[in-house]
Amino acid sequence: MDTAILKAQIIRDKYTKAASFKLETEGNWSLYAGDSFDSINHKEPILIGNGSGIYPLNVSASIRIYFELHNNGEILNMSERHLPMEGCYNFRDLGGFKTKDGRYTKWGKLFRADELSSLTEGDVAYLASIPIISVVDFRAQAETKRYRDNLPSTVQFTYPIAITPGNLSSEGIQANLLKTNIDSHMKHMNRLLVSDPACVRAYRIFFAIIQNNLSAPLVFHCSAGKDRAGMAAALVLYALGVDEETIMQDYLSSKIYLSDKYDAFIAKYPRAEPIFTAKRMFLQAGINQIKRDYGTIMNFLTKELKVDLIKMRRLYLD
Repeated sequence: MDTAILKAQIIRDKYTKAASFKLETEGNWSLYAGDSFDSINHKEPILIGNGSGIYPLNVSASIRIYFELHNNGEILNMSERHLPMEGCYNFRDLGGFKTKDGRYTKWGKLFRADELSSLTEGDVAYLASIPIISVVDFRAQAETKRYRDNLPSTVQFTYPIAITPGNLSSEGIQANLLKTNIDSHMKHMNRLLVSDPACVRAYRIFFAIIQNNLSAPLVFHCSAGKDRAGMAAALVLYALGVDEETIMQDYLSSKIYLSDKYDAFIAKYPRAEPIFTAKRMFLQAGINQIKRDYGTIMNFLTKELKVDLIKMRRLYLD
């Protein structure tokens, strides 16, 4: 019988930041922890068990913790995918994705998020424990003036790289969209993200930043964390060798995390719901545009965005 790890995840409560461990597996397992992968204490597991279950974890709620799961001869590095931000909805780690050649994206290096203006004191302290040192902001100037980032003191570098087509933040823009076919507009916007010269230039700058050895841990964000940041995350995962369906599922998970953020506006304008969700057809429109224009995603990454695939994988794969 195959006793491999089927599914394992760390979950944090966004308000208390208390951690729990959810596991689907067979056989005996042990879980080790530390405030970095290098500092994990392998002498004493924080939890041992047999088979599947959900278990509370006795770890600090104020700092980020990294975990190592041992199960049936397998070792899996872990942390929470969705960070417990009380003042932010869609803050996620791009670590832990399996690549097509069997490697994993590194935890704690690259993060994607929505706007960071409402981060609480506890949120900021938690991000400082990582520590986040670079922030890329894809929002337009009007957005950044209205909602200024609240950043931890550990941040040394901030990079405003405005991408205008994804700016759907003002009620005026949103109300005007109600007069159009919103699904068609969102597909068109995703095509623009990878074909408009200004957008392509912005993503080229973004990749130059994350290929700098001194940039990470880095978070890149826009207002909702699903369109401009969503396309950036997809392109990063493509560059690292993650398969297309996994990339799509990561994109679609924004629908879950953003469900509470826009309730008031959607209650007022029910037809606006597609603006605030993630649909397969939206990202697929951008992917298809790249393939029409460049033949393959890799051609777009290497020739247009000047991505050094060898360096990217050295920096961000285990």
